[in-house]
Amino acid sequence: MTGIKDALGRPLRDLRISVTDRCNFRCRYCMPEEVFGPGYPFLPREKILRFEEITRLVRIFSGLGVEKVRITGGEPLLRRDLPELIRMISGVEGIRDIALTTNGTLLARFAEALREAGLKRVNVSLDAIDDDIFARMNGGRSAVRPVLEGIEAAARAGLKVKINMVVQRGVNDGQILPMVRRFRGTGHILRFIEFMDVGNNNGWNLEQVVSKREILERIHREMPLEPVEPSHYGEVASRYRFQGSDEEIGVISSVTDSFCSTCTRARLSADGQLYTCLFASEGYDLRGPLRAGESDEAIAERIRRVWSRRRDRYSEERLHHAGIRKRRKVEMSYIGG
Repeated sequence: MTGIKDALGRPLRDLRISVTDRCNFRCRYCMPEEVFGPGYPFLPREKILRFEEITRLVRIFSGLGVEKVRITGGEPLLRRDLPELIRMISGVEGIRDIALTTNGTLLARFAEALREAGLKRVNVSLDAIDDDIFARMNGGRSAVRPVLEGIEAAARAGLKVKINMVVQRGVNDGQILPMVRRFRGTGHILRFIEFMDVGNNNGWNLEQVVSKREILERIHREMPLEPVEPSHYGEVASRYRFQGSDEEIGVISSVTDSFCSTCTRARLSADGQLYTCLFASEGYDLRGPLRAGESDEAIAERIRRVWSRRRDRYSEERLHHAGIRKRRKVEMSYIGG
């Protein structure tokens, strides 16, 4: 079984796998401290998918057309022996790319082992280059230096590095140009992400969104940009390069310039729930059938049925129906960004 498509004709190509719902940061837009405090009921170990179970699911998804896997969390580097999972997934036929999204604080310790295990790329979240602003955004859990050290270690190990910055008006939007200046010339791609209404606890307000257009205008005034054509169907970021160079930046704009129509991504939570959208209200249990002894063929048919009925286009609907924002959604820390 290969090449399945959803009800809107979108193929299944990418699988994002959360390996833990825990994180060592408490970022306001993802895991605010007042909600995810010391008493928060994180998943117990027995409910989290084992590496063998994840690998088996990757193999099944590969048979349905998935070619790219991204490891997420929570903070995925909190999961013990993560390089071993990368090694196991890299041996799955049909998987041609494995990437990781991380806050970077543990990356210096693991970068070499991850690359040797088969990791190709890493996306590092860094929302400010100023220590005070960065600390306010991550709940006071880290300064900038450990993240920069992780980025440098990843590059030395041979990993391709992208840096992701979530932009909130009145919070860190004054860091847009300092971030560009810091990373221009490093060979790393800086990507700006519009502040999104993920989950239920980040106090999202449209007035806090700095649009793709405004981000680009601010940069262009100092460092002129020109658009770059997408490299593949379903590419998330709009790409731009500095005029006269091959250096790029990107903007992920799910609020003001939706890309739902080409979304090819499925998400697997740490406890084995399949989600068909970052803004989904419910998932579909795969851990139960796995542990009940269902065959690969039966589980593949479950996935096929879910994907074939998929009509998710939350970001497009948001633009036209303000009331849709009020529905409850799964937390981003549960299924990754």
